[in-house]
Amino acid sequence: MRKSADPGVAGLLLVVLGLLSAVAPFATDMYLPSFTGMAANLHTGASSVQLTLTTFLVGLAAGQLVIGPLSDRFGRRRPLLLATAIATVATVAIAIAPTIWVLIVLRFVQGFAGAAGIVIARAVAADRVGGVAAARIFTLFASITGIAPVIAPLLGGVLAKVGWRAEFWVLSGIFLVMFLGSLAIVPESLPPERRHGGGLAATGRTLWGLLRDRGYVGYILAFAFGFAALMSYISASPFVLQDVLGLTTTEYTVDFAVNAFGMVTLGLIVSRLVKRVRPQTILTIGQAVVLIFGAILLSLLAAHAPVWAVLPVLFVMVSSVTMIMGTASALAVGRARQSAGSASALLGALQFVLGALVSPMVGLGGSDTGIPMGMLIVVSAVLGLSARLLTRGADDAAGQPEHTAAAA
Repeated sequence: MRKSADPGVAGLLLVVLGLLSAVAPFATDMYLPSFTGMAANLHTGASSVQLTLTTFLVGLAAGQLVIGPLSDRFGRRRPLLLATAIATVATVAIAIAPTIWVLIVLRFVQGFAGAAGIVIARAVAADRVGGVAAARIFTLFASITGIAPVIAPLLGGVLAKVGWRAEFWVLSGIFLVMFLGSLAIVPESLPPERRHGGGLAATGRTLWGLLRDRGYVGYILAFAFGFAALMSYISASPFVLQDVLGLTTTEYTVDFAVNAFGMVTLGLIVSRLVKRVRPQTILTIGQAVVLIFGAILLSLLAAHAPVWAVLPVLFVMVSSVTMIMGTASALAVGRARQSAGSASALLGALQFVLGALVSPMVGLGGSDTGIPMGMLIVVSAVLGLSARLLTRGADDAAGQPEHTAAAA
């Protein structure tokens, strides 16, 4: 078994897998600046437009639960190519959608098919590397994925002047690049002798076995609640930063990109640091920073602090989520490398179910307050730290069986 990250996942393969992992930020962040324009163009309200975000996240969750186990049974490559092609076609259809309800349905299809990129990218990486190397690769995934939130809102801000449909035409091109990259670069990483047959019953037993592993459950909860904190910010930021704090659309777009750049930079640092510091330690530090700065953010928003006081705190909080998501995902999937597709599917499904729940909750207090955003960030951070109680006694790095095998 490979012990080094470089022979297993390197070069163009790392870039393509990272791009596939970036489905969610590309498909969400790019059109955030056009929410108001989309509502006006389709003659609908803000809640209906926000529903396009929710249904996409629900599709991502459902798609991972289906596609992940299928990839354990039929291999990684065929499900990836088929689903990515469907996602490309669905995105073209979204660009010409005549009504908000057609768009909402198509966003679910887009999310369901696009989920293949996320779940199979993790599974391919877990097939090829383990232990600390896996933690490094998954953190690099988080960094590459973090480039999308830098590019997407900036590109979306420019395209918003043309119209929201232009954003989805560009997104269809990005999905096409994902498909072509998968076709040309991503190999079949799961040989026939390691695949699982047996249909739904076997899949159910595999998923149940994963849920009985307290360490795995603790890590996927840590990952998911870290994402929930991030999603609280993403969903509420157009309203909080513009309506409450008074930023212009351009200023909001730049600030969003700066925060995303912070995630990329810290992710690159962590990918090197993980060679010297245990992934569990990095995860704990990241969770603590998100909680502390989330609490400070909530206090500032409740006190109606000026924008110059809020933005630096928001920057630190958002950047630190990278420390959670990269390490927690590697620790979780690494505990079940024999069923990496299913393990990745449960992790991703929980991630986006929580994201879908958080998205509408941040608007419960109206568009003139940032308190719901701050509260959800703090609650998510507390729950994520609490979930770590389940990982007490969990095996080193990515699970004792795989870690021992790698050492052997």
